[in-house]
Amino acid sequence: MADYVVGVTGGIGSGKTTVTDCFADLGVVIADADEASRKIVEPGQPVLEAIADYFGKEILDETGRLNRKKLREIVFNDVSKRKALEGFTHRPIMDELQRQLRGAEGEYAMLVLSAGLGTSPLIDRMLVVDAEEPIRIQRVMTRDGSSEALIRQIMQSQPSSEQRRAIADDVIENNADIDQVRVDVSRLHARYLAFSRA
Repeated sequence: MADYVVGVTGGIGSGKTTVTDCFADLGVVIADADEASRKIVEPGQPVLEAIADYFGKEILDETGRLNRKKLREIVFNDVSKRKALEGFTHRPIMDELQRQLRGAEGEYAMLVLSAGLGTSPLIDRMLVVDAEEPIRIQRVMTRDGSSEALIRQIMQSQPSSEQRRAIADDVIENNADIDQVRVDVSRLHARYLAFSRA
């Protein structure tokens, strides 16, 4: 397992994947909570069965896979259902992330957290990815076809940029200039290597 772990968080549409892809290009192992959350709800997984039992079979598509868009609309309109979903998924996601980090070779690894404040005992340092709100909204509308109203509702349920920045050790502004993102990633990569060797 990598001895040094950098946490990565940011609100919906901030472009965490763009940033972590740049780190991955430099050989950094990325353990991603969103990917882990998809893996644990693949057909045949016990978590998917528990979710379908609780929310009903209508949250599955015609192939038996989770309809994430439909489930998202349900849980973001009902706090108790969102908490129930987190109850089914939190521990399996953490187990999967720990498994990925244990297998990480290299001097440091990154743990991409969900869009909350992302505190975790696994993390040594926190990187926050941020972007201007109109850019974030447009990215999500383009990516998954969600309505602007739903995206704004999701944003309101998440910590604000100010709250995230308050826990950040480092911030990358990801407002669509990929060349600047690569420059920032290269600079931070050198910093994280130094920290991991200290």
